Amino acid sequence: MDYTNFLANIAILVLSGFIGFAVISKVPNTLHTPLMSGTNAIHGIVVLGALVVLGTAENPGIPLQVISFVAIVFGTVNVIGGFVVTDRMLAMFKTRPTNAATDGKN
Repeated sequence: MDYTNFLANIAILVLSGFIGFAVISKVPNTLHTPLMSGTNAIHGIVVLGALVVLGTAENPGIPLQVISFVAIVFGTVNVIGGFVVTDRMLAMFKTRPTNAATDGKN
């Protein structure tokens, strides 16, 4: 096992986590919905990538199957949850229909 490559990948993962936290924490509330849509697309790519890796492996071991299953489940939950949250946020900005029968009658 190449520990130098492994440590470099871990360092990239940790640094990207810090950068992601710094960027996300500065996002104003008005941009939250477009950001959620973007993360839904990223999680869809995670699900697709896990399916491709699991489907193309010749003899997948148990660790690969477990990691792929966890990626598929968490990615799917994030995609569905993101769409639900985005839909609820967009519903707050829709105008409600007025009832013509009660307008100005009381």
